[in-house]
Amino acid sequence: MILLGFIGILLALALLIGLAYRGWSVLLLAPGAALLAALLSGEPMLAHWTLTFMRGAAGFFAQFFPIFLLGALFGKLMDDSGSVQSIARFMGARLGARHAVLAVVLAGAMVTYGGVSLFVAFFVLAPMAHALFRDADIPHRLMPAAIMLGTASFTMSAMPGTPAIQNAIPMPFFGTTPFAAPGLGLIASVIMLLFGLWWLGLRVAGARRQGLGFQGAAVQLDPDTAADDPYVRERASTAQSFDPAEVHHGQRSLALPPVWVALLPLALVVAVNLLMSLVILPRLDLGFLAEARWGPSSLASVGGIWSVVVALIAAILLLIALNHRRLPNLRDSIDAGANAAVLPVISVASLVGFGGVVAALPAFQLVSEWVLGIGGGPLVSLALSTNILAGLTGSASGGLTIALEALGSTYMQLAAEIGMDPALLHRVAAIASGTLDTLPHNGAVVTLLAVCGATHRESYFDIVMACVVSALLALVAVIVLGTLFGSF
Repeated sequence: MILLGFIGILLALALLIGLAYRGWSVLLLAPGAALLAALLSGEPMLAHWTLTFMRGAAGFFAQFFPIFLLGALFGKLMDDSGSVQSIARFMGARLGARHAVLAVVLAGAMVTYGGVSLFVAFFVLAPMAHALFRDADIPHRLMPAAIMLGTASFTMSAMPGTPAIQNAIPMPFFGTTPFAAPGLGLIASVIMLLFGLWWLGLRVAGARRQGLGFQGAAVQLDPDTAADDPYVRERASTAQSFDPAEVHHGQRSLALPPVWVALLPLALVVAVNLLMSLVILPRLDLGFLAEARWGPSSLASVGGIWSVVVALIAAILLLIALNHRRLPNLRDSIDAGANAAVLPVISVASLVGFGGVVAALPAFQLVSEWVLGIGGGPLVSLALSTNILAGLTGSASGGLTIALEALGSTYMQLAAEIGMDPALLHRVAAIASGTLDTLPHNGAVVTLLAVCGATHRESYFDIVMACVVSALLALVAVIVLGTLFGSF
């Protein structure tokens, strides 16, 4: 029966991946695949659906919905106030067509590290990149890779303090803060950024030698169609925290704020996050969290999430105060931002519910033993398991949560036995989630290509080199340095 159960897990994964790639809703696929795995394992199907699956999904929702909600709302208000566009124009004007690739990458990095959803950034950065690449006569096919490098690589998983959900998920499992292993995170960020820029520079130089220019005179950016495409929406919902269908709801400001006004809320996110994590929360008397009515809980399990939540609330209030005249229909913008969080959080929660059922099956013990038996220590096995699950689900957040729900406590126990700082586990897990998730069926990839008017055939190889290979190199560096010197 164990063997049949193992086959059931593989079939369930194949069903989930195959149909999700074809655009089927994960809201039905995840419980359906979980029921198939339970059936072939000889386990009670209804109990696993209404208890195991729903408890896992509800647990994820309870922990992370505040971050999804506030992150989507902040991104929408930054977009409708014209702040994201102001930053993009500023970077484009300062660096110009001569440094078009660098301008696109840095503009994307600034807004996403400050808390703006990468899907919001896509719809603003694509027109900016289109204009700069056309003026610089750089091949249009390199646009998606440049945008992805700035928005969906180091600012998503490596930069210490990033409010991205991928950096938040490990916190309750390992009792860490958003600034876990800051030195290693900075080293990883530099590796990703420099390798990605080196690769894109190499490709631009090669195109010039071959006499290849923009080749995009006939290319029309079509963000409106991409945002409303049901297939794009289904894929995007499991990849990030913003529903593309809400991009055009609300009302965008025709007048852009000064760049310093646009940057202030982003800076506040980072500053408040740092103060809450390292100064304010550690000094508060939070002993009441040990009472039964709070779980019991502890600062270690909630402090990281509280830091991000307070940082986003502060930034949202400042953003509204600075831009109230540029938000002509504030209520509609707020409604759109709130609505944009719902489908993504439920979709990722469904993936987590599926992972909870799989982890509860007797056959999963085989998978667990195989993962933990991988040579190289817990960092290598954690990175590999997270990589595989993120790649299979096409979701960094979904794959990361599934891996930590199933094996997080085991890794904490191993870390305690060998004296390893949990912050190191946090940083390795976060970076690993942002590597193989960038497969062709990943929602961010599908969305960005649609927004840029590009195809997988034209642009996907450069996305792999700039984002996947760079992240893998950074992950190897962090594992080696962490093994030799510990967390720093």
